[in-house]
Amino acid sequence: MRRFSDHTAKPVIIGIAMLLCLSVGSGAYAKQAFRQALPGYRFAFPRDHASHPDFKTEWWYYSGHLQTEDGQRFGYQLTFFRVGVDPSLRGDSRSRWAVRDLHLAHFAISDLTQRRFQFWERRSRGALDSAGALTAGFKVWNGPWEASGDEKVHHVTARAEGYAIDLTLTPTKPPAIHGSHGVSQKAAGPGRASHYYSLTNMATEGTLTLTGKPRTVTGSTWMDHEFGSNQLTESQVGWDWFAIQLEDGAELMLYQLRLTDGRADPHSSGSLIHPDGQVEHLPFSAFRLTPQEVWQSPKSGGRYPIRWQIQVPGRDLDLSVQAAFPDQELDTRGSTLVTYWEGSVAISGTAGNRPIAGVGYLEMTGYAAPFRQPL
Repeated sequence: MRRFSDHTAKPVIIGIAMLLCLSVGSGAYAKQAFRQALPGYRFAFPRDHASHPDFKTEWWYYSGHLQTEDGQRFGYQLTFFRVGVDPSLRGDSRSRWAVRDLHLAHFAISDLTQRRFQFWERRSRGALDSAGALTAGFKVWNGPWEASGDEKVHHVTARAEGYAIDLTLTPTKPPAIHGSHGVSQKAAGPGRASHYYSLTNMATEGTLTLTGKPRTVTGSTWMDHEFGSNQLTESQVGWDWFAIQLEDGAELMLYQLRLTDGRADPHSSGSLIHPDGQVEHLPFSAFRLTPQEVWQSPKSGGRYPIRWQIQVPGRDLDLSVQAAFPDQELDTRGSTLVTYWEGSVAISGTAGNRPIAGVGYLEMTGYAAPFRQPL
């Protein structure tokens, strides 16, 4: 099910490709006008939870696994995107009508018991404080959807058509910084990168409202925050991203960037977060991703791998990733011009000689259509 909310005076049409790929087609402009993600960046928290308007594109992403008191299971996603319009507008303008950034947000609920997926989206130019992201203190919002917090606790809320989340998230580990030397490289060349960190296991409690009926839930959440200016290239047409929480207390983040010729880009990489919070960088040579089952969307025609094998030989990890149910596709062609798959997955496999299980979220882009920046 798809719903769209627009509380701006004029529709804003912008592709998620521009948000996530950070303006492939306008790379020269982005490099000249906005700050690039370069080696040597030093993260500081809670400062870096806040917005970074010197960079063109930024997003805050929450995905989680919830359970009601009677054992029903749900997944959720709440994501906020900010894309800079023009850095010359970043002066001390006191006009509440000034448009410095465009803002998009996605909210989705996966009912694992009923195998039902619903999502909603919002867009805003941010005029009159209808959407925004603070640079001092952490708060990002788009209409009634909001994420806020500090180094000790986050709070996320969203509501749409009788469905809502109101959750308190408590990190159980310090932020996991991905990549090396403060950058997560996405392609060859300076600035083809982002600054990227995650809170990989946040104890979660609060309420989930379904058709107007609130339910108490507990569970776990993964939070990503990423910012940069000009990450990807025209030869990169999609990606597969995994956020996995294992029952032994470890977490695994992997992303695979796909090229026009079908190969995986060697700049793909990942991180293994150990139970004690130590982060181990995984270059592309350290893992293998093998699709094993494909589901074709009856709506978009996209063919998505919904079962994968993940192997990390150096850590003796062999995992199976299985979609909780196939249809967790978001068709955002009415606003962000992209259709992609993002949903809850179940994990099984072995770590060494021990069986292991877990939960995760999987995002796949570029399967319904090549991932291109819209004109």
